[in-house]
Amino acid sequence: MNRLHLIIYIALLTALPLSAQSLKDDLVQNTSFGGYAISKFEATTNDDAAKQVDMSLRLLRLYVDSRLGDFAMKVQMQLNGNTSGINGPRLVDAWVEWQHWKEMRVKVGQFKRPFTFENPMHPWLLGRGDYAQVTKRLAGFNDRTGEHASNGRDFGFQLQGDLFKSQHDGHRWLHYQAGIFTGQGINFSDRNTRKDVIGGLWVAPIKELQIGTFAWTGNYVDNNNQTHERRRFAIGANYNGRWTARAEFAADNANGKADGWYAIVGTPSWKRTRLFAHYDVYREAKSWTQSKNLYGLSLQHTPHMNLMLQANWAFADDRAAADRHYHNADIQIYWRF
Repeated sequence: MNRLHLIIYIALLTALPLSAQSLKDDLVQNTSFGGYAISKFEATTNDDAAKQVDMSLRLLRLYVDSRLGDFAMKVQMQLNGNTSGINGPRLVDAWVEWQHWKEMRVKVGQFKRPFTFENPMHPWLLGRGDYAQVTKRLAGFNDRTGEHASNGRDFGFQLQGDLFKSQHDGHRWLHYQAGIFTGQGINFSDRNTRKDVIGGLWVAPIKELQIGTFAWTGNYVDNNNQTHERRRFAIGANYNGRWTARAEFAADNANGKADGWYAIVGTPSWKRTRLFAHYDVYREAKSWTQSKNLYGLSLQHTPHMNLMLQANWAFADDRAAADRHYHNADIQIYWRF
């Protein structure tokens, strides 16, 4: 018996370093490094603007993607044209997700809040020069509560999955996602015992179309220890075929209330060139006297899979501003590596 124990012990000592080496090799082989940058040249006829002509680095992101068995991991840093304070270099993503089953994945860390179709979208895929006003104000970019810029992200724990596989084309009919978050945005610790609960549910009657609804309840505690409630919901649809189309409505029924909506349509690609038309409204206090309405066109050309040029124009009807009617135009250059 003692001899058997010795044999097992020696076998374990021999196997463990090999397992560790195998684990290391697996991690190295499934780890990738990359990034992308967006440069922006812009002009406006708005007399209230701080600058009427400007050029800047809209953002630069560097990331590491990795996979280890059933676990996917991501770390992503961002640098903006403003390089100081909380809007300067910062960690935007740091998460790990267990992906053994498509029907249930478990994610923990700092990542996108599961609110609206547009929030999780990569800037490259938006079809225009920026996120919609309602996405930025109600999904945690430039949040109406006063939360620091968080790129639609927070620290939390999330379950998500795709159910009911189609026998025709393999797409899943139903998607769900639900998470618990601190409510304080990226790179900040929680300031109270309450948590934000955010979730979404959508159906995909065909592979190219998703129709869904989202809900969010929680709060944000500012630097003066004042609590700002969040009671938000959204509905929308997203179509991605030869043509693309996306439309969403979202509202916040706390802190004086607010709502907004947008719609965007993109043509099929013609010699790597696409045209998009978009309409974008945000109303603070759910009032037309406080509304900002944007009517725009975007033209984008992709000469290479890692390079895109985009020209954007919008006419603004800003009913709360001294200079109510004005034009915005910009050219943006996207490249990734």
